[in-house]
Formats: sequence, structure tokens, C-alpha cells
Amino acid sequence: MQLFRFAHPDFLYLLLLLPVFVLFFIINEIRKKKALRRLGDINLVNGLVPDMSRIRPVIKFILQLIAFLSGVILIARPQFGSKIEDVKKQGVEVIIALDVSNSMLAEDIQPDRLTRAKQAISRLVDDLENDKIGLIVFAGDAYIQIPITTDYISAKMFLSSISPNMVPKQGTAIGAAINLGLRSFSPGEGKSKAMIIITDGENHEDDPVKAAEDASKAGIVIHTVGIGSSNGVPIPVVVNGKKDYLKDRDGNIVVTKLDEDILKKIALSTNGNYVRASNSNIGLDEIYDQIKKMKKQDLESTMYTEYNDQFQIFAAIAFLFLIADFMIMERKNRRLANIRLFKFKV
Repeated sequence: MQLFRFAHPDFLYLLLLLPVFVLFFIINEIRKKKALRRLGDINLVNGLVPDMSRIRPVIKFILQLIAFLSGVILIARPQFGSKIEDVKKQGVEVIIALDVSNSMLAEDIQPDRLTRAKQAISRLVDDLENDKIGLIVFAGDAYIQIPITTDYISAKMFLSSISPNMVPKQGTAIGAAINLGLRSFSPGEGKSKAMIIITDGENHEDDPVKAAEDASKAGIVIHTVGIGSSNGVPIPVVVNGKKDYLKDRDGNIVVTKLDEDILKKIALSTNGNYVRASNSNIGLDEIYDQIKKMKKQDLESTMYTEYNDQFQIFAAIAFLFLIADFMIMERKNRRLANIRLFKFKV
């Protein structure tokens, strides 16, 4: 198996010009037809200009488009990875535990708590270089969404699909998330394992402080991010296609509010930091600055280390189609028109 990539993928944005070229070509053809109609009857005009061809300009334009397409791919430099090596880098293992309970849909953090948390995690992944990252989602129970990896592209892809619907049991079991994270790090000793918990802190299921103490004994530092308002806000839901608010069995609107105390205790028990999220700043940058100060360990990963350029075929295609475009004239060739390969005298 080989890995395909473009050395300069930004040049592929030039392909957005293709529909623009097609639009200009169509507009130009319409203008030409209108100009011919102003000269007189279209059949009479065609008789006066017998060498004029309708199909040749279209063929030339298609050739030009193919040449342009091949040229764009050419300068983007398509490559195939040809050599696999196990590469050791210095980094930290980071597991993010994201609360996906219904309370994370509250809109005291715009557009809502969960969406803003996912956006912040996505930006954090963009800043990673040598570190490994894993993702756990939790509500009434905890689940591994992304195992520890350096595949940042896949991490962002799975991140975008996260929603409260993916966890069958509602609630907020922070302790379960910590225990799962404890088992999800790579085996081995070392002070280079950190966990980030993003939640509103309304724990209803277990004892997260006890779980955090167990994690601390294993050398894991836990940072917590409190997201939401401490005043309490309703939880929006959609009922029969209309926006409503979550209600309890008695019909009262359920209010969710941030529990900072429990999150501070979790962070304190592992020598981690607690950060209060806001609309302007979720707080992951500050936490990651602290994580980068941790002792690094050797992280082994498999990657392609040599790439072979595969642009030659696209260079040949662009060249051949440009030559073909140059050789085909827009008007009919009178000498070729007189050739009748399949017409015989009887």
C-alpha cells in the first residue's frame, strides 16, 4: 500500500476557475450568435462563410480545459510514498474527554457548548506536531472515539461527527471517562501523559475525584475545562420539528449549570489546571501551553519517509492537448475537406 499526496495542494484551488472558464465560453458563444443574427438570416450568413465551423471552437475549448486541468495537477506535484519507516519523535500523549450529554447543547456558549468545544479541539489538533492524541466521548458512560494516534486528519474527521445521539445512556459520568482514559494510554511509565476533560461538570453517575486520584498515581495529569454558565440555562431540543426545551417528568423545564467545584477538585488532585471557558476563549491554548512543558517521551509512529513525484504523465497530457489545440484551426480546412476516403466513382 502506498500513500498518495500532493506536495503543493494549495494550487488545486485553481481548479475553481474551470466553471468560470465554461461560463465565459458559453457567454461568448451566445454573443457571437447574436452578432451573426444582426448581419442577416443565419443560413445566408453561413453560406457566405462556408469555412466557418461550429464544432471546432468547442473541441478546442475542451482541449484547453483538459490541458489546464493537467497543468494544475502538474504544479500541485502528485506524489506516492514509497518507503515506510518507524520514526521516533519526542512528544506527549494527550487524551481529550468530551462531554456529549444533552446539557452540552445549552446555548449559553454560542452557538452551543458542544459545537464550541469541537471547534476548539479542532484548532488544538491543528497545532499538534509530534504529540499523540486520543478522544473519549462520555455522557452516562464513556466510549473511545479515537484511539491514541498521530493521524491528525482522521482525528478531525471523527471529531466532526460527534453528537449526543452517539451515546445511548444520558447523564454525566466524568469518573467513567477518567477510568477509560487511564486504560487508553500507551503502556509504560513516564511523565508524559495528560488528559483534558471538557464538560459542564454536572456529574450524576460516579465519583470523579476518586478516579482522578487513581490517575494521579499512574502519573497522569488531568486538566479540566468548565464550559457553561453557573447561573443555569435551559437545554434546547427539537419536538415535532419545532424548537422547545427539555422538560422533566413533571413538565418542568430542566436547567443546566456549570459545576466548577468538582472540576477544580479533579484538576487539583492531579496537579493539573482548571480553566473556565467563555464565548471568546475555550481555554485549550492555555492548557496546551502547560502540556508542552511536560517531560517528553519517545513516541514511535509509522510513516512514509520518501515520496516519488508522479507529475510526468500530467505534463505529457498537458503538452499533447496544447499541441492538438494549436493544430486544430477554428475554420474548416479546405484541403482536407476535399478528401473523400469513402466516396467512389461508379
